[in-house]
Amino acid sequence: MKADSEPDRGWQAEGSPPPLGLPEIEPDVPDKFKDRMLRASQWFFALRDRLCSTIVDLEEAALAESVSGSRPQQFEIKKTLRQTRTKQDGGGGQMAVLRDGQVFEKVGVNASTVYGQLGQKMSKAISARRKSPDFANNAQFWASGISLVAHPRNPRVPAVHLNTRMFWTPVGHWFGGGTDLNPCLEFPNDVRHFHGHLERICDRHDQSYYRRFSEWADRYFHVPHRGRARGVGGIFFDDLCSGNWDGDFSFVRDVGESFFDAYLPIVRRRRTESWSDDDRVAQLLHRGLYVEFNLLYDRGTRFGLESGHDADAVLMSLPPMAKWR
Repeated sequence: MKADSEPDRGWQAEGSPPPLGLPEIEPDVPDKFKDRMLRASQWFFALRDRLCSTIVDLEEAALAESVSGSRPQQFEIKKTLRQTRTKQDGGGGQMAVLRDGQVFEKVGVNASTVYGQLGQKMSKAISARRKSPDFANNAQFWASGISLVAHPRNPRVPAVHLNTRMFWTPVGHWFGGGTDLNPCLEFPNDVRHFHGHLERICDRHDQSYYRRFSEWADRYFHVPHRGRARGVGGIFFDDLCSGNWDGDFSFVRDVGESFFDAYLPIVRRRRTESWSDDDRVAQLLHRGLYVEFNLLYDRGTRFGLESGHDADAVLMSLPPMAKWR
């Protein structure tokens, strides 16, 4: 039997996610939210399975068209744990990473369910953002979510980021997430396709969502020290709690599934196009911009590291190679 820290190779449906995880906070969780937490966590892990299976299928199809004769690359799966100061159970998840594929040079898909007590710095930040001073005095939390980052091999295929999550505290609950396209070589048709699909799924839930969340993405994914965006935008949202939990969760599911219709058609259209050495240099330089944003500004990176989650999982989003002038 393999130790928890030893990675498995290949991909298979993982079935049920890790235990829901309420031991430290259970007395404060209303019964209706225990069911909602379970539903959300199960869905995030089920989406992880679908995403990884689809990516493996794409890699196998690309390899079948090549003449390399090599075996398709598979996901390496590693269990991750959140470390707590008191050594109590803090939850965890699974990190799945595929490297050196025919289509993707690196793609990672993380799913996790974490819980316990937030540190002082993080609890104060959430308290200020949520305008909930009581949270700093009772910093219990539960969070579950999924994150995907894909760095394609062909520079003409854009990189993509996708994240959705649910967060619960004794003083409030909310959803957050988003997705954005990061091409090093911009093609207007790809940008229109990606944004067009996001606008359609937003409009199914609220006619104001696309304008609000795309503008939020433009602000969020801005790289201040470079004076530019890291990509061509998408949507970003946080603190989503309309009072209709089922409606909010339905929207989050649509955002999570946007990978299949907003992004994959672009990959299939561009992945076999020829590219030059200059294109590769442009790709590596753009990846450098992506690294700068994630290490300096990304809220998820800060939360993951400051809340004690597995550093390899938190930094899964970084590309395998990058370049700076």
